[in-house]
Amino acid sequence: MSDIALKGKSPYKYLFLTLILILLDQAIKLWMYYDVLPNHYGEIDIIPNIFKLHYVENKGMAFGMELGGEYGKLILTTFRLGAMVGICWYLVHLAQRNAHSGLLWSIAAVLGGAIGNVIDSTFYGVWLGNAPIGASTPWFHGQVIDMFYAYGLDGQYPDWLPFIGGDFNTTPIFNFADACIFCGVVSILVFQQKFFEFDHAQKTMEANEDTINNEIADSEEASGETLEEALKEEENLNNEVNEEVTEIVAEDQQFRLTEEPSKDISDDTNSEVENKNQ
Repeated sequence: MSDIALKGKSPYKYLFLTLILILLDQAIKLWMYYDVLPNHYGEIDIIPNIFKLHYVENKGMAFGMELGGEYGKLILTTFRLGAMVGICWYLVHLAQRNAHSGLLWSIAAVLGGAIGNVIDSTFYGVWLGNAPIGASTPWFHGQVIDMFYAYGLDGQYPDWLPFIGGDFNTTPIFNFADACIFCGVVSILVFQQKFFEFDHAQKTMEANEDTINNEIADSEEASGETLEEALKEEENLNNEVNEEVTEIVAEDQQFRLTEEPSKDISDDTNSEVENKNQ
């Protein structure tokens, strides 16, 4: 596997974007609470008759949706906490897997929005005292502050429009964290082919590299086995040569032992004959 695939990307720059988005979200919400609400009656017109900042407290989900029941808020906050941890882990995991940078930036935006609303739900009931009346505890029951209101879109739409046609519709009010989540999700949906084609290509490259590495390992193993067989053959050949040399030496010694006594006897006989003649 290549060094890039092994090292992946650092998740810190993406988490830094998440941190920046959280700080912006909290700054806007606290500004709305401490300044716009008491000093501007909770409203500032940005684009007349089209868009304004309008302070509202949302005890439910994004865009004003609400999870009912006595424990609805607690369940929602717990779910948000779990989602925050899961998204954070997934971002780090994808960065380590060298995923497409666009996908990582999009997930970082979603994570920033999720944490921004988790802070509201978890702490605002204590910090700002905005937990709903009758809540069992201010912890985890804080209301999320919303402010972006495109009120110029309010009105009755034609009957032929699906879902919103025929009735008077009020545009949902949302906050900066909701916008981060929305933009991150939309970018993933719009560019998913590009994002996940890159991931598929990365996995294909890694699979090809693994295949090549396995082939090299198999080749080295086969070469090692061939070398081991050659060494064994050489050792067997040396043993055979040593055995033959040992046999030759043993035969030579045996020959010397049998020849030398006969030679000594013939020498003694010749000496006796010469003495008699003299």
